[in-house]
Amino acid sequence: MTVETPPPATEPVKGFWRLVPEPSLDAVRRWGWASVIVNIGIVVTGGLVRLTGSGLGCPTWPSCTDSSYVPHAALGMHGAIEFGNRMLGFVVALVAIGTWLAVMRYRPIRRDLRRLATAAALGVPLQAVIGGVSVLTGLNPWIVSAHFLVSPIIITLTVSMMRRSRTSPYPHTPPVVRALATASVVAVWLTVAIGTLVTGAGPHSGDPETGRNGLDETLISQLHADVVFGLLGITIALVIATRVTATSRTLRKLAAWLFAAELLQGVVGFTQYFTHLPWVLVLIHMFFAALLIALVTAVYAERGTPAT
Repeated sequence: MTVETPPPATEPVKGFWRLVPEPSLDAVRRWGWASVIVNIGIVVTGGLVRLTGSGLGCPTWPSCTDSSYVPHAALGMHGAIEFGNRMLGFVVALVAIGTWLAVMRYRPIRRDLRRLATAAALGVPLQAVIGGVSVLTGLNPWIVSAHFLVSPIIITLTVSMMRRSRTSPYPHTPPVVRALATASVVAVWLTVAIGTLVTGAGPHSGDPETGRNGLDETLISQLHADVVFGLLGITIALVIATRVTATSRTLRKLAAWLFAAELLQGVVGFTQYFTHLPWVLVLIHMFFAALLIALVTAVYAERGTPAT
């Protein structure tokens, strides 16, 4: 017995929506991919802002200076880097709007996809406001951490939307695989969240004059490493479980990709720690953090329904 996706609702197209071309399901997924890519991109450019000490390259918000929305020559490289990150924020917003319009116009109606696309779109202005508050508070490390975490949330919502757009039945999955997939989500999010605290305690504040969060850098780094080892153990168990039980081929591949990304992330993380946090390695580490969020969300979405 298979479990079918609930039939979508239908309703006539009215008003403004007549002006929006009706997309195919593949087009909706392409918009989703674009959203994931630009959100990973803004994680990287946001990291570049912080790691180059450009967090206050534009010293106010929403304008760059008190008299201009664009940086002037006196702000130098730092102003250009921060302004470039802000400009990418507009690209993220445009893609979020495009994704939302595509989902809302898609027929037959998928209310589950609409909820996810709407939440992801609302995350963009939320992130912009938190980013503005971080500038106005002189890069308070706790607010900077919150600002970063919005991007993984948007990535999670968008990947979930793409996985739920499937038209085939969800596969049955043994309870042990479902439990390990859930545990991997918790472990990845703990790893990423604690990683923001490590950064907030470390030397890369975003500006030479910015204070740190006050946590002991050695202790919080050790906690971060302990959670990483726990994540690796869970993922190894997941990879083994997907191969010795009746699970979908897609889930087996996703679990393997997740494990491979974790290994690479771990190598980068330990290397950056023992080489005193060179900013290039920290930036690569941030990229892998965003990638892990996307992969673990796909694993969780593919876990299917309980086997009977």
